[in-house]
Amino acid sequence: FIISCANISNQEVVETPTEIGFDKTEGVKTPLFGGDMETVSVWEKYIKAHNEKDIKTIRQLNAEKGFKAYGPKGEIIVGTEDHLAFLSQWFTDNNPKWVTKYSIANEFKTKEGILKQYVTSGHDVTFVIDGKEVKVNQVHDALIINGKVQTFYVNERVIVE
Repeated sequence: FIISCANISNQEVVETPTEIGFDKTEGVKTPLFGGDMETVSVWEKYIKAHNEKDIKTIRQLNAEKGFKAYGPKGEIIVGTEDHLAFLSQWFTDNNPKWVTKYSIANEFKTKEGILKQYVTSGHDVTFVIDGKEVKVNQVHDALIINGKVQTFYVNERVIVE
């Protein structure tokens, strides 16, 4: 004769995302959470295409509408065509090469409830200016929407060896 007092329930387990910081671009402190790693994969492909000077892949990864890039010296590039023209000349003149040091997927929701997914990444970049090799460290913050690079910001400092 066996008596069981087991209480079996079908409770759903809900995972709460971990807050990793905040975003304040709209003037209000909004929780920032770890993001979708697929955005990191998009950014890795993007950097690889830059290293390979693969204009076709860069074009495919840029957002079709509203693309913007903000450079480290105040440059603002609006639209894929202007971006590709800039890169074509820069690749020829300076032969840049990126070595990725880190990539972090992060996301938040705007006041309107719109999900914003970013990749924050750090890179050592080597390029040539006036025949001399220059090394810089860059931090990028890239907004990825539907698997495309919508906007990115570049901050940079010269590496002194």
